[in-house]
Amino acid sequence: MQQPSSPGTAHEPRPAGMTPSSVLDLNAYLMYATGKAARRRLTDTLTAHGLRLWHLTILAMLADTGPLSKGGLASRLDMNQSDLTRTVTDLDVAGYVECARDPEDRRRIEVALTPAGRCALARLDAAVSATEADLLAPLTREERDRFASLLRRVHAHLERDRAAGGPVTTAEPVQAAGPRSGGHRRPASRPSLRGARSRDPGAGRLSPPRA
Repeated sequence: MQQPSSPGTAHEPRPAGMTPSSVLDLNAYLMYATGKAARRRLTDTLTAHGLRLWHLTILAMLADTGPLSKGGLASRLDMNQSDLTRTVTDLDVAGYVECARDPEDRRRIEVALTPAGRCALARLDAAVSATEADLLAPLTREERDRFASLLRRVHAHLERDRAAGGPVTTAEPVQAAGPRSGGHRRPASRPSLRGARSRDPGAGRLSPPRA
């Protein structure tokens, strides 16, 4: 952290409202503030398509890995099982995934991406890329690539820590989508905070797959 300047040292004028240097020296604050802004912008982009971040994440995971069990998805995404089930149900109702019981283990439910789900990912690609480009506008292409590489390295470190039984952050709860009929549903009460857990601000119904 930056040391306080000695008495008599001239300070450069700072516009009103700008975050002070003592706060900008806190990496934890920078990660929080930047992540909050990124999430807000991405939420706005996804909401326009009737989706939330967890919907997009599960679709992307299934596109990369192929069919997975609900338990496998929850484990890989470090997501609460009940939240995962509600999100998968949203996607199933929208036609973006299909769920089937394993004939060899009826307790195991496999989740697979549908053609409509792949189309939804393709439609989102340009919109999400534009949102990211706007967020990272001050960086050059090389700096963006480096930034992404550093983020992946930190994420890998946290995954190893979790696999070794270290501190685990809980997944964010999600609100189940309403029925297709368009009926109103009772707003879910805001859960109490558990660690860094907070409510998904982009909650809402999924748009049905396009013809």
